Amino acid sequence: MILSEEHLLIRETAAELAVSAIAPLAVEADKDAKFPKEQIKAIAQQGMLLIKVPDNYGGGGGDVLSYTLLMEEVAKACGSTAMTMAAHALTADCILKFGSEEQKKEYLPKMATGDYFGGFALTEPEAGSDAGNVQTTADDNGDYYLLNGKKAFVTSGDYCDFVLVVAKTDATASPSRSMTTFLVDKEHFKVTNHVNKMGLRASHTVDIELVNAKVPKNAVLGSVGQGFKIAMSALDGGRIGIASLAVGLLQACVEESVAYTGSRVQFGHPISDNQAIRWMLADMHKDCEAARQLVWHAASLCDAGRDFGLAASTAKLFASEAVMNNAINAIQVQGGYGYCKPAKAERLFRDAKSTAIAEGTSEVQRMVISNYIVKK
Repeated sequence: MILSEEHLLIRETAAELAVSAIAPLAVEADKDAKFPKEQIKAIAQQGMLLIKVPDNYGGGGGDVLSYTLLMEEVAKACGSTAMTMAAHALTADCILKFGSEEQKKEYLPKMATGDYFGGFALTEPEAGSDAGNVQTTADDNGDYYLLNGKKAFVTSGDYCDFVLVVAKTDATASPSRSMTTFLVDKEHFKVTNHVNKMGLRASHTVDIELVNAKVPKNAVLGSVGQGFKIAMSALDGGRIGIASLAVGLLQACVEESVAYTGSRVQFGHPISDNQAIRWMLADMHKDCEAARQLVWHAASLCDAGRDFGLAASTAKLFASEAVMNNAINAIQVQGGYGYCKPAKAERLFRDAKSTAIAEGTSEVQRMVISNYIVKK
């Protein structure tokens, strides 16, 4: 796929932003698990934080392909910042697609500034891959809903001004009709645990709890009973985002490996002169380009209004496994230096693993893909 002049400009702008405002803070952010507030603000100041949201709601007015280009460049500099941005953008996408005009005008312009954060709360202790097993309840009390339950792995939950909570409103209905999504402000939930992750450490992940949270009727996103549909739509779009993140990390693996092997001299010559290293670098490049094209294809289908579920799962599965394999190789070519902090290869390896888990594990992606291609 060949990028347009407009997309090339977006990519160039994103790359410059990543180098100047994100990469210099990445090591400290990872070391201290420091929320990337400055980095997110810098992206917002460029008008790119909600790049897919129309400009009349404060967004960048771009398309999904533009978003993938931005994600690649940000992730190449700092995976944590990319994940933080992805969760925020996913939340905005749900409001844009399913929200009322009043909700769009209320939430999206504030979110675009980077000063007002949103999150998505679907996963629960007993509802991970099995998204239909949500146990959080929302009881209709006439003037409001009363929400009770626990949510796990909420990205940026401790910084969120609100979260989208998927809760069960009809215990007798099938999973696809039993749930509803609510816009829940931060005063209605409490953070119960800060998850200490292996990678993406500056992207905060928390568990939250809702106890008799009184949520007004106008906080329903979409319609009652539409929660599962919203969740599945969010996951489809989110897979393009995570796949883009994986491509950015993979590109960083390529560049780090090329730079190191070209400067590391052993036995009188750079180790990149060795055929074994050359072939490893070639395979890294091959995997990165293949993953990138799969992501761009999924984004293009989405932009064209076509079914992109199969393409999104395919891109995420391939990109997430490719980056994990090549992050190992990025450490290998650096030997002991790559295994130690603060080598970027070490951080890339830790960050890479998350891409095979977030927005559906690799096993779930294989289920999704096989359901598309196996005719029943």
